[in-house]
Amino acid sequence: MVRIRKALKEDMVAVHALITELAIYEREPNAVIISPEDLKEHGFSEQRFECFVAEDLKIGIVGMALFYPRYSTWKGPTLHLEDLYVKPEYRKAGLGKELFDQVVAEAVKQNVGRMEWTVLEWNEPALNFYKKYNATLDPEWHLGTLTREQLNALK
Repeated sequence: MVRIRKALKEDMVAVHALITELAIYEREPNAVIISPEDLKEHGFSEQRFECFVAEDLKIGIVGMALFYPRYSTWKGPTLHLEDLYVKPEYRKAGLGKELFDQVVAEAVKQNVGRMEWTVLEWNEPALNFYKKYNATLDPEWHLGTLTREQLNALK
C-alpha cells in the first residue's frame, strides 16, 4: 500500500536519494551538490520549500513532489513545482498523478495566480503526463541560470 503525505524532516535522506536518481535520469549525474542535511535545513528550518512524498508502507519513500512559492509581476503569487519524481518500478500506478494533484490542491488552497514547472524537451513521458492536464507547455521561453561559480565571478 502506498500513501501520499506531507514530507517530514526525517524523509530528507530518501528525498535526496530520489533527487539524485532524477538527476541521473536527466543526464546530469554530478549536478546535485546539496546534501540531505541541506534539505533538512532549507525545508524545515528556513521553510524554503515544501514536499509531498509517496510512501510504500513496506519499503519507504518511492516518490516525491518538491515545490515552493514564487512571485510573478504579472500574476502575483505563484507556486513552482521543482521536482516530481517516482521510482521507475512504481510508475504507471498513478503515483505521479496523486503527487501532482496534491501540489495542484496546494496551489488552489494558496489561491495562486499560476502553478509552474519546467520539463526537458526530450522527456516525452513527462510531456505526455502534463498534456493530460491540458497544461500550457510554452516553447518560447528559455530557462536562464547562473551557477554559484558564475555568480561569484560577477562580484
